[in-house]
Amino acid sequence: MTRGEGACLVCGKPLIYLKRAKEMECSFCHKKYKSYAACEDGHFVCDDCHEEKGIRLILETCAGSTAQNPIALMQDLMENPYLYMHGPEHHVLVGAALLTAYRNCGGAIDLAASLSEMRERGSSYPGGACGLWGCCGAAVSAGMFFSIVTQATPLTGKSWGLSNQITAQALGAIAKLGGPRCCKRNSFTAVREAVLFTEHHLGIRMELPDQIQCGFWAENQQCLKQHCPYYPYVPEHP
Repeated sequence: MTRGEGACLVCGKPLIYLKRAKEMECSFCHKKYKSYAACEDGHFVCDDCHEEKGIRLILETCAGSTAQNPIALMQDLMENPYLYMHGPEHHVLVGAALLTAYRNCGGAIDLAASLSEMRERGSSYPGGACGLWGCCGAAVSAGMFFSIVTQATPLTGKSWGLSNQITAQALGAIAKLGGPRCCKRNSFTAVREAVLFTEHHLGIRMELPDQIQCGFWAENQQCLKQHCPYYPYVPEHP
Protein backbone atom coordinates (compact mmCIF):
# COMPACT_ATOMS: atom_id res chain seq x y z
CA MET A 1 0.00 0.00 0.00
CA THR A 2 1.23 3.48 -0.78
CA ARG A 3 -0.09 6.92 -0.03
CA GLY A 4 -1.44 8.77 -3.04
CA GLU A 5 -4.02 11.18 -4.33
CA GLY A 6 -6.89 8.78 -4.92
CA ALA A 7 -7.84 7.81 -1.35
CA CYS A 8 -8.67 4.15 -2.07
CA LEU A 9 -5.93 1.96 -0.60
CA VAL A 10 -6.71 -0.82 -3.07
CA CYS A 11 -6.83 0.92 -6.46
CA GLY A 12 -6.18 4.62 -5.74
CA LYS A 13 -9.50 5.87 -7.10
CA PRO A 14 -11.63 8.52 -5.33
CA LEU A 15 -14.07 7.61 -2.58
CA ILE A 16 -17.80 7.91 -3.02
CA TYR A 17 -19.85 8.84 0.06
CA LEU A 18 -23.38 7.48 0.50
CA LYS A 19 -26.32 9.19 2.17
CA ARG A 20 -27.12 5.97 4.05
CA ALA A 21 -24.76 3.30 5.35
CA LYS A 22 -24.78 -0.13 3.77
CA GLU A 23 -23.03 -3.39 4.57
CA MET A 24 -19.66 -3.80 2.85
CA GLU A 25 -16.82 -6.30 3.01
CA CYS A 26 -13.34 -4.97 3.80
CA SER A 27 -10.98 -5.66 0.91
CA PHE A 28 -8.16 -6.53 3.35
CA CYS A 29 -9.58 -8.39 6.35
CA HIS A 30 -12.84 -9.47 4.61
CA LYS A 31 -14.92 -8.65 7.66
CA LYS A 32 -18.28 -7.03 7.01
CA TYR A 33 -19.21 -3.60 8.34
CA LYS A 34 -21.79 -0.94 7.68
CA SER A 35 -20.13 2.00 5.98
CA TYR A 36 -20.89 5.23 4.16
CA ALA A 37 -17.88 5.12 1.84
CA ALA A 38 -16.35 2.98 -0.87
CA CYS A 39 -14.29 3.86 -3.92
CA GLU A 40 -15.62 4.23 -7.46
CA ASP A 41 -14.92 0.55 -8.08
CA GLY A 42 -16.62 -0.55 -4.85
CA HIS A 43 -13.52 -1.24 -2.73
CA PHE A 44 -14.03 -0.72 1.01
CA VAL A 45 -11.31 -0.67 3.69
CA CYS A 46 -12.37 -0.71 7.34
CA ASP A 47 -10.95 1.76 9.86
CA ASP A 48 -8.88 -0.93 11.61
CA CYS A 49 -7.07 -1.95 8.43
CA HIS A 50 -6.69 1.65 7.26
CA GLU A 51 -4.99 2.85 10.42
CA GLU A 52 -3.15 -0.25 11.71
CA LYS A 53 0.40 0.40 10.46
CA GLY A 54 0.12 4.16 10.76
CA ILE A 55 -0.92 4.05 14.41
CA ARG A 56 1.87 1.62 15.25
CA LEU A 57 4.35 4.05 13.68
CA ILE A 58 2.84 7.01 15.57
CA LEU A 59 3.10 5.30 18.95
CA GLU A 60 6.61 3.93 18.44
CA THR A 61 7.94 7.28 17.20
CA CYS A 62 6.28 9.35 19.92
CA ALA A 63 7.44 7.01 22.69
CA GLY A 64 11.08 7.77 21.89
CA SER A 65 10.76 11.37 20.72
CA THR A 66 12.27 14.41 22.42
CA ALA A 67 10.21 16.81 20.26
CA GLN A 68 8.77 19.90 21.93
CA ASN A 69 6.98 21.07 18.80
CA PRO A 70 3.92 18.88 18.09
CA ILE A 71 3.40 20.35 14.61
CA ALA A 72 6.95 19.45 13.55
CA LEU A 73 6.53 15.99 15.05
CA MET A 74 3.30 15.47 13.11
CA GLN A 75 4.84 16.70 9.87
CA ASP A 76 7.71 14.22 10.22
CA LEU A 77 5.25 11.39 10.85
CA MET A 78 3.02 12.45 7.97
CA GLU A 79 5.92 11.85 5.56
CA ASN A 80 5.60 8.11 6.18
CA PRO A 81 3.62 6.33 3.43
CA TYR A 82 1.42 4.58 6.02
CA LEU A 83 0.02 7.90 7.22
CA TYR A 84 -2.32 8.53 4.35
CA MET A 85 -3.61 11.88 3.15
CA HIS A 86 -6.89 11.29 4.94
CA GLY A 87 -7.93 8.68 7.48
CA PRO A 88 -8.78 7.85 11.09
CA GLU A 89 -5.12 7.51 12.06
CA HIS A 90 -5.20 11.30 12.45
CA HIS A 91 -7.58 10.85 15.38
CA VAL A 92 -4.65 9.29 17.26
CA LEU A 93 -1.91 11.39 15.67
CA VAL A 94 -3.10 14.76 17.02
CA GLY A 95 -3.40 13.63 20.62
CA ALA A 96 -0.20 11.57 20.52
CA ALA A 97 1.86 14.49 19.20
CA LEU A 98 0.41 16.77 21.87
CA LEU A 99 1.06 14.26 24.66
CA THR A 100 4.67 13.85 23.53
CA ALA A 101 5.41 17.57 23.31
CA TYR A 102 3.56 18.20 26.58
CA ARG A 103 5.75 15.68 28.44
CA ASN A 104 8.93 16.98 26.79
CA CYS A 105 8.05 20.54 27.82
CA GLY A 106 7.66 19.65 31.47
CA GLY A 107 4.21 18.10 31.70
CA ALA A 108 4.03 15.50 34.47
CA ILE A 109 2.60 12.44 32.71
CA ASP A 110 3.57 8.82 32.15
CA LEU A 111 4.03 9.08 28.39
CA ALA A 112 3.86 5.35 27.65
CA ALA A 113 0.62 4.93 29.55
CA SER A 114 -0.80 8.13 28.08
CA LEU A 115 0.00 7.06 24.50
CA SER A 116 -1.62 3.69 25.11
CA GLU A 117 -4.76 5.43 26.37
CA MET A 118 -4.68 7.79 23.38
CA ARG A 119 -4.68 4.81 21.06
CA GLU A 120 -7.69 3.31 22.81
CA ARG A 121 -9.67 6.52 22.66
CA GLY A 122 -8.59 7.80 19.26
CA SER A 123 -9.10 4.46 17.53
CA SER A 124 -12.70 4.36 18.70
CA TYR A 125 -13.56 7.56 16.81
CA PRO A 126 -14.72 6.66 13.29
CA GLY A 127 -13.40 7.97 10.02
CA GLY A 128 -15.64 10.42 8.20
CA ALA A 129 -17.19 11.78 11.39
CA CYS A 130 -16.23 15.33 10.37
CA GLY A 131 -18.97 15.30 7.77
CA LEU A 132 -21.29 12.54 8.96
CA TRP A 133 -21.42 13.61 12.63
CA GLY A 134 -20.45 17.27 12.29
CA CYS A 135 -17.49 16.85 14.65
CA CYS A 136 -13.97 16.44 13.27
CA GLY A 137 -11.84 13.75 14.90
CA ALA A 138 -8.81 16.07 15.00
CA ALA A 139 -10.66 18.38 17.39
CA VAL A 140 -11.89 15.42 19.43
CA SER A 141 -8.32 14.11 19.62
CA ALA A 142 -7.24 17.44 21.13
CA GLY A 143 -9.99 17.00 23.72
CA MET A 144 -8.78 13.47 24.41
CA PHE A 145 -5.26 14.79 24.96
CA PHE A 146 -6.48 17.33 27.49
CA SER A 147 -8.71 14.78 29.21
CA ILE A 148 -5.77 12.39 29.60
CA VAL A 149 -3.35 14.94 31.04
CA THR A 150 -5.94 16.36 33.45
CA GLN A 151 -7.44 12.94 34.29
CA ALA A 152 -10.92 14.13 33.36
CA THR A 153 -13.88 11.77 33.63
CA PRO A 154 -17.65 12.24 33.23
CA LEU A 155 -17.74 12.97 36.98
CA THR A 156 -14.95 15.55 37.31
CA GLY A 157 -15.60 19.28 37.47
CA LYS A 158 -13.07 21.76 36.08
CA SER A 159 -11.18 19.21 33.96
CA TRP A 160 -14.47 18.01 32.42
CA GLY A 161 -15.32 21.56 31.41
CA LEU A 162 -11.88 22.36 30.03
CA SER A 163 -11.73 19.13 28.02
CA ASN A 164 -14.97 20.05 26.31
CA GLN A 165 -13.83 23.64 25.88
CA ILE A 166 -10.60 22.73 24.09
CA THR A 167 -12.54 20.47 21.72
CA ALA A 168 -15.01 23.27 21.02
CA GLN A 169 -12.22 25.78 20.42
CA ALA A 170 -10.40 23.46 18.01
CA LEU A 171 -13.62 22.51 16.25
CA GLY A 172 -14.62 26.15 15.86
CA ALA A 173 -11.28 27.00 14.24
CA ILE A 174 -11.57 23.99 11.91
CA ALA A 175 -15.14 24.86 10.94
CA LYS A 176 -14.21 28.47 10.22
CA LEU A 177 -11.80 27.32 7.49
CA GLY A 178 -14.62 25.44 5.75
CA GLY A 179 -14.76 22.24 3.75
CA PRO A 180 -14.25 19.88 2.07
CA ARG A 181 -12.39 17.94 4.70
CA CYS A 182 -8.62 17.81 4.89
CA CYS A 183 -7.07 15.68 7.63
CA LYS A 184 -3.78 17.58 7.40
CA ARG A 185 -5.37 21.04 7.62
CA ASN A 186 -7.65 19.97 10.46
CA SER A 187 -4.80 18.34 12.39
CA PHE A 188 -2.57 21.41 12.14
CA THR A 189 -5.45 23.62 13.26
CA ALA A 190 -6.45 21.42 16.20
CA VAL A 191 -2.87 21.19 17.49
CA ARG A 192 -2.26 24.93 17.16
CA GLU A 193 -5.41 25.67 19.17
CA ALA A 194 -4.53 23.01 21.75
CA VAL A 195 -1.02 24.40 22.29
CA LEU A 196 -2.37 27.89 23.00
CA PHE A 197 -5.16 26.55 25.21
CA THR A 198 -2.79 24.33 27.21
CA GLU A 199 -0.35 27.15 27.91
CA HIS A 200 -3.17 29.38 29.11
CA HIS A 201 -4.85 26.83 31.37
CA LEU A 202 -2.00 24.51 32.47
CA GLY A 203 1.08 26.72 32.12
CA ILE A 204 2.94 24.26 29.89
CA ARG A 205 4.33 26.02 26.83
CA MET A 206 4.84 23.78 23.82
CA GLU A 207 6.66 25.06 20.75
CA LEU A 208 4.95 26.13 17.54
CA PRO A 209 6.56 26.99 14.20
CA ASP A 210 6.52 30.62 13.14
CA GLN A 211 4.55 29.55 10.09
CA ILE A 212 2.90 26.20 9.36
CA GLN A 213 3.38 25.13 5.76
CA CYS A 214 1.70 22.02 4.40
CA GLY A 215 3.79 19.77 2.18
CA PHE A 216 0.92 17.45 1.29
CA TRP A 217 -1.45 19.66 -0.69
CA ALA A 218 -0.64 17.98 -4.01
CA GLU A 219 -2.01 14.68 -2.65
CA ASN A 220 -5.38 16.22 -1.80
CA GLN A 221 -7.76 16.44 -4.74
CA GLN A 222 -10.01 18.75 -2.71
CA CYS A 223 -7.25 21.08 -1.46
CA LEU A 224 -8.45 24.63 -0.80
CA LYS A 225 -5.06 25.90 -2.01
CA GLN A 226 -4.83 29.69 -1.59
CA HIS A 227 -7.84 29.59 0.73
CA CYS A 228 -5.97 27.37 3.22
CA PRO A 229 -3.67 29.15 5.71
CA TYR A 230 -1.10 26.33 5.41
CA TYR A 231 -0.88 26.30 1.62
CA PRO A 232 2.75 27.11 0.73
CA TYR A 233 3.49 30.32 -1.08
CA VAL A 234 4.59 29.55 -4.63
CA PRO A 235 6.08 32.57 -6.41
CA GLU A 236 4.72 33.27 -9.87
CA HIS A 237 7.02 32.74 -12.83
CA PRO A 238 8.10 35.97 -14.55
